[in-house]
Amino acid sequence: MSLKNAAMKLMNNSDKSQVKCGREGRPPNYRAFSAAWGRVVGLALLVLSAMPSYAGSTAKFSADLQQRATGTNSFVTVIVQFRQMPTDSSIKTMQLGGAAIKSKLHTIHAVTMRVPVSMLANLAKDPNVAYITPDRPVSMTWGNEDYSTAVEADVAAAQFAQDGTGVGVAIIDSGVADHGDLRDGSGASRVVYSQSFVAGDATTADKFGHGTHVAGLIGGTGVNSGTGNGYQAKYAGVAPNVNIINLRVLDQNGSGTDSQVIAAIQQAIALQSTYNIRVINMSLGRPVFESYTLDPVCQAVESAWQAGIVVVVAAGNRGRDNSMGTHGFATIGAPANDPAVITVGATRTMGTATRVDDAIASYSSRGPTLVDHLVKPDLVAPGNRLVSLRVAGSTLDTKYSSFEVAPLVGTPKYFRLSGTSMATPLVSGAVALMLQQNPSLTPDQVKARLMKTAWKGFNQYTQSWDGYGNTYHNQYDIFTYGAGYLDIDAALNNTDLAAGVALSPTAVYDPISGTVSIVNTTSVVWGGASVVWGATSVVWGNSVVWGANEFTSNSVVWGSTSVVWGASSVSGFSVVWGANSTTVSPMSAFSDGDDGEN
Repeated sequence: MSLKNAAMKLMNNSDKSQVKCGREGRPPNYRAFSAAWGRVVGLALLVLSAMPSYAGSTAKFSADLQQRATGTNSFVTVIVQFRQMPTDSSIKTMQLGGAAIKSKLHTIHAVTMRVPVSMLANLAKDPNVAYITPDRPVSMTWGNEDYSTAVEADVAAAQFAQDGTGVGVAIIDSGVADHGDLRDGSGASRVVYSQSFVAGDATTADKFGHGTHVAGLIGGTGVNSGTGNGYQAKYAGVAPNVNIINLRVLDQNGSGTDSQVIAAIQQAIALQSTYNIRVINMSLGRPVFESYTLDPVCQAVESAWQAGIVVVVAAGNRGRDNSMGTHGFATIGAPANDPAVITVGATRTMGTATRVDDAIASYSSRGPTLVDHLVKPDLVAPGNRLVSLRVAGSTLDTKYSSFEVAPLVGTPKYFRLSGTSMATPLVSGAVALMLQQNPSLTPDQVKARLMKTAWKGFNQYTQSWDGYGNTYHNQYDIFTYGAGYLDIDAALNNTDLAAGVALSPTAVYDPISGTVSIVNTTSVVWGGASVVWGATSVVWGNSVVWGANEFTSNSVVWGSTSVVWGASSVSGFSVVWGANSTTVSPMSAFSDGDDGEN
């Protein structure tokens, strides 16, 4: 079988290749891991190009590798996953064959290397080689609304003494700048460790402006805000005394690569005991290319999870993408598509203190995931027009100066952004509070408790409008809201301890009956059965929206015209459930300069 044919087979359901952040004011055309899964302005066309036919184990190549590996005399940077970490002599042999070793990723038994295309066939024949992918680009995920009442953070703060003290949160993003809101009472910085993984740039400051905004939502004190400083409100984070570990992987344009992200995850694991790192926040991502069981970034986040670190990831900001007729379904990115991690979607608080009128943000990506059909997101949190820390002179600050939140007098210290990238740190902050309260909680117990206690009082349908007057119609289902709305007070009041793993469940389509069932996700690596899901699960509840584990295409949950569950002749159906899809051309996606949603 040729590499091209193998690629076409692997492309089944897997048609996007860049990681982006949410609607956080991200600049246009990011083609890498981006911070906050921002607006998707122009995903590259994934068109199969002519490739030489390689002999050997072509199933070891990712679907998109052939797009980059053109011409036998050209070079390509790849991440090679091995069954066992290669010996020094094996690496020496690869170097003699033309490979330039860039980094060793011991956590996932992988090596990043730049190799001649002609060398790929020999690599594939090596029985120790498990899978080869390009070193893919990644990018961020991107409002003024108050989140505290929506997620019961104000009630929790009044009832409990938790503020994140002693808990380390690793922020894998564009860096964290020095800001007064990230200092403790004595004036010492709570950014206790900083390291850059950006190629050719060892500085750890936030040149893009995204990672600092994320850090403020997790652990900002708000000391520079409030009426005493000329602001209408206090802009504090969920856990205002956490320690922050700054692992910079995104450059001044909000772009990075798979290998940089994996190296940062690996370092977080290495520093776990030194800084009590219990949480990793990843407000970034890229499109899905293959099953999470093969994706190198997914393998890295699973390593962190197994090491006892809760990994919280932005779902992505592609909920408006209807280019393939899916109406925003099946747009979850990677590594948010991994069943272990907590995947977060974004809501808008409607500018009110009550959550009963809150609604999904139309740009929030929805499940099921491509290839594996996992039920994602796991839960949602406010992400629309949230105010957090500004980095003066950063790319975002310069390009979107209108998003600055200015005091009555003086220089603005805060900035407004939107997206699932902004919702994710709220959940990370909540996790820090839970782990301060009970340090013995495992990542699976944290995830199960958050999903069980999530608020499930949403209405069935809603409408929203962007700044250009476009109308978006949204329905509420488990692929839009997951288990429901983050409720910090309920999570801190809960004492249930799940036993086993809390892998996000899988949606299974039955072409004979036309129904979709929700089943436990099985995994050789993780073993056992999921502990909290099922038809009568308290996680989903008993209402028509969250209830029985079987749904039909004309049910009240999905709507009679849903392309996901509808007739197989509908174009979006094949994208979600199995036909080849080789192009992506977003329509009505979160656009450049779009300041949140009305």
